[in-house]
Amino acid sequence: MYESLYQQLEHSAAAKWLETLPQEIEKAFNQPHGDFPKWKQAIENLPRLTPSVIDLQEQVKIGCREDAEETTRKQLETELKQLHPWRKGPIELFGVYIDTEWRSDWKWERLQDHITPLDGRMVLDVGCGNGYYGLRMLGKGAKLVVGIDPSLLYVMQYEALRRYFPTTQAYVLPLGVQHLPEKLQGFDTVFSMGILYHQRSPLHHLQTLRDTLIPGGELVLETLVIPENYRETLIPEKRYAKMRNVWSIPSCSTLESWLTECGFQEVRTINVTKTTIQEQRRTPWMTFHSLENFLNPEDHSQTIEGYPAPQRGIVIAKAPT
Repeated sequence: MYESLYQQLEHSAAAKWLETLPQEIEKAFNQPHGDFPKWKQAIENLPRLTPSVIDLQEQVKIGCREDAEETTRKQLETELKQLHPWRKGPIELFGVYIDTEWRSDWKWERLQDHITPLDGRMVLDVGCGNGYYGLRMLGKGAKLVVGIDPSLLYVMQYEALRRYFPTTQAYVLPLGVQHLPEKLQGFDTVFSMGILYHQRSPLHHLQTLRDTLIPGGELVLETLVIPENYRETLIPEKRYAKMRNVWSIPSCSTLESWLTECGFQEVRTINVTKTTIQEQRRTPWMTFHSLENFLNPEDHSQTIEGYPAPQRGIVIAKAPT
């Protein structure tokens, strides 16, 4: 499943990772989720199709409607929905439009013109979900994209996509940030999007990301932030927007100071955007509660707990040389 990845890493700056990577992946698959057999069967049931087009530059589109008959498309949609919930996208597969919970394409549009061009770069995507952003990174010319996410469901969602794009140079591994070797210094660009606030020690997370980059490599960090006039850092008492595992949410200035403290250089915030119920919402592909259910129904400027409603900042920084 990952042999081609191992071969590519063997001749890269990240070769050190191979000392532990195969064993960690095998361990992750030997402790599968209870729904793993269902997900595996859904992928095995996917119809055999060959895409006439693959577009990763302006969208994630694999195949077109004319590549499949109507009955085949219905079979494809049925099996893909066995991998519910789909959170990052949207993704179009042979005319089947996967309308994901997040309009992740909006986030990509906010950052793509500010980052160092990805042409020929080795990229690590921490907390990658189903690999949507990794495919967009390939569309921008990345040489190799390694995504890590401990959720086996997201790994299987990506495997469903990769079935129709087997030569892709992007991979999704069932691992967490704790599986990264110390002082790896193996990637030109590292993305960490929607991860920082889930870390008990945000500074330790930032240090880990720093040590994963080659000297002078670039970090692209996207996370929840609070308004500057609220406080330096919000530490929710129990939950934030109904999420249990939110440990701290900094202001942008605090986040920049954390990055500087960790040794990053050229730290700059390139975007701050309030999350709307148009960007994160329930769909037929994600039928659980979403943002609208997490906000104060009488005042959408607040979460249901009374904290400032979600807004997300994007910060770019360089690892020390």
